[in-house]
Amino acid sequence: MARLLLMLGFLVAWAVPAQADDISAAGRGVVRVVTIAVVDDEVVGFGHGSGFAVGPDRIVTNAHVVELAGRYEGNVVIGVVPSEGDKSYQGRLIALDQERDLALIEVQGLKLPPLALYNGPIGEGEATVALGYPGNVDLATAQSASDYILPLSPVRSEGVFSGLRRLGTTGVLLHTASIARGNSGGPLLDRCGRVLGVNSALTRGDDGDASFGFAIAGSELAGFLREAGQSATLVGTNCISMEELLAQDRAAAADAAQQDAARARTAAERAAAERAIAIESARERNEATRENFMAGAAVLLVLAGLAAGGAGLMATRGKRREAIWAGAGGGVLLLGAVVLFLVRPSFDPDSVPEPTKTTSAANGLTGKLLCTLVPERSRVTVSATPEVAMDWQANGCMNGRTQYAEAPNSGWERILVPDDEQTVSVLRYEPATGTYINTRYMLGADRMAEARRLREGVALKQCAGESAGRANLATQQAAIRGALPPLPNERLVYQCHPARGTN
Repeated sequence: MARLLLMLGFLVAWAVPAQADDISAAGRGVVRVVTIAVVDDEVVGFGHGSGFAVGPDRIVTNAHVVELAGRYEGNVVIGVVPSEGDKSYQGRLIALDQERDLALIEVQGLKLPPLALYNGPIGEGEATVALGYPGNVDLATAQSASDYILPLSPVRSEGVFSGLRRLGTTGVLLHTASIARGNSGGPLLDRCGRVLGVNSALTRGDDGDASFGFAIAGSELAGFLREAGQSATLVGTNCISMEELLAQDRAAAADAAQQDAARARTAAERAAAERAIAIESARERNEATRENFMAGAAVLLVLAGLAAGGAGLMATRGKRREAIWAGAGGGVLLLGAVVLFLVRPSFDPDSVPEPTKTTSAANGLTGKLLCTLVPERSRVTVSATPEVAMDWQANGCMNGRTQYAEAPNSGWERILVPDDEQTVSVLRYEPATGTYINTRYMLGADRMAEARRLREGVALKQCAGESAGRANLATQQAAIRGALPPLPNERLVYQCHPARGTN
C-alpha cells in the first residue's frame, strides 16, 4: 500500500502548458481518476477514468469509475491526477449515486479551477467537446504503470449535440464527440467551456455503424450536487466568441461616436446661435452706454461754457476772486467732458464671453457605487456575476485599499494576479460613464508562474494619492499585460450607479 501511495505522488514530467482558449481553460480543472484495490498487499483491481472540478477540492466522476471502492471497501486508493502540476493526490469518496452513475470525490491539498455548469437551452447540432483520458490513447502511449499518474493535459475530441435520451431513469445527452473507456466521468462541454453533461457511455460501432456518446445531462448533475450539498457555478448566457463580442463593441463604439458627433454638432450650432444673440445683446448695451457717455460729455461741455461765461461776467464787475473760481470750475468741467468723450466704450465682439457650458462632475461617478452586469456586453464562461459594490475615490483608490493607475486612453486600471487562483483579472473603471469591466485570462501553470513573477515588480500595493506612484504602477502593469494572451476568456461589463442611500 505504501509503495502504491508513493507511486501516486511520483513526478515524471511537467504538464503541457494550456493554450489560451476556453477548452484549454476548462482542461485545467479536468483530472484523471485512478483506483487501485489492494488486499493483503496484493493488487486485486485497477481502474481509471476522468473527472472534473466543481469546487477547488471537489471532483465529479462516474460512479462506475470508482466502483472498486464499493467492492473492496477500505482497501481502495483513489488517486486524483491533475492536468497540471508536479504530483498526484489521494481522494476520498463523499457522495455516490448509482442510479445517475455519479460520484463526488474530495481531495485534500489540491486547489483546482472549478468548471461551470451550463443551464441554458441546447440546440441540436450545436458543437460539443469531450475532455478526458481515453484508455485507448493510454494503451498506445503508456510505457509503464507510472504513466497513468503522470500529470498531462486531457485529450479533446469534438462533435455535435444530437438530442436528449434516457438511459433507464436518467436523462442523457446524445453526442458525436469521440470518447472511449477512460473518458468516463469527464466533462462534455460547449464551445465556451461550460459543462453540458458528464460522459458516461458509448454505443458500439459494430458492422460499420457510427458510434455515439452518452453524457449524463447537466440537469441530472445539478440535482446530484444539490443533494450532496455541493455548490456549483451555473451559467445560462449564450456562448459568443470573444472576437464576436469585441466586434459588437467596436460597432457600438462607432455608433456612439456618430451619436456623440451629432450631439457635438447640435451643441456647436446651439452655442453659435447663443453667441450671436449674446453679441447682439452686448452691442445694444454698448451703444446705450456709449450714448450715455456722449450725452454726459455734452452736458459737461455746456456746463463748462456756462462757467466760462459766468467767469467773464464776474470779471467785468470787478469780482476777480469769484471769476477765477468760476473759470477753474469751467476748466474742470471742460476736461471732464473731454475725458468722458474719449473713454466712451467701443464694441469688440471678441470681448463677449462664450456661453457657459454645462459639464458633468469633474471626477465622474465616484463614491459608494453598486454595479450590475450588462449581459449583452459581456462574455461569461465560468464566473458567477453578482452585483459589485465599491467605493471609488477620485484619485483612483478602490474601497480604500486598492490603488488603480491611469489607463492609456481613459479611465483607471488595475491588474490582479492572485496566488490562489489561475486567473489574471484586468480591472478597469471609467468614471465618466460609470462602466466597470473585469477582463479575465484563465492561464495554465507556466503562464501563471510568469505573471506572478512579474507581479513581484509591482511596488504600489496600497492606495496612494501621488501621481508619480500611479505612473510607476502603470509602467509595471504594462509588463504583466504584455505577457497575457491576445484575447481573454471572459469580459464582464458592469454599469454602476450610486448605491442606495447615497447622493
